[in-house]
Amino acid sequence: MEHEGKALAADEIDAHQHRKPGVASVHVRAILTWCAIFPMVAIGMTVLGLFAEHWHPILRAFVLTAVVVPTAVYVVVPRFLIWHGKLSAAAQRRKFNKQQTA
Repeated sequence: MEHEGKALAADEIDAHQHRKPGVASVHVRAILTWCAIFPMVAIGMTVLGLFAEHWHPILRAFVLTAVVVPTAVYVVVPRFLIWHGKLSAAAQRRKFNKQQTA
């Protein structure tokens, strides 16, 4: 995609487009995804260490990612995005109410 000679990523927004309140930017989504995956990987590595110590590292990584990635993508990240949307909407309402009272 290109706008005024500037190449844009598929989800990048130029100055003429605006996101709706509560829609997370690509940067926020990346941070929320990391916040979902890091603790799951840390816990998963600890649990796998208890019974899979002698497994080949590739097998351990396969089992860990087979559980963590779908759980993060289908359960945890969507819930984080809903939470982020609610917080953003509340912040927008506070900002609007503050402007109305001023």
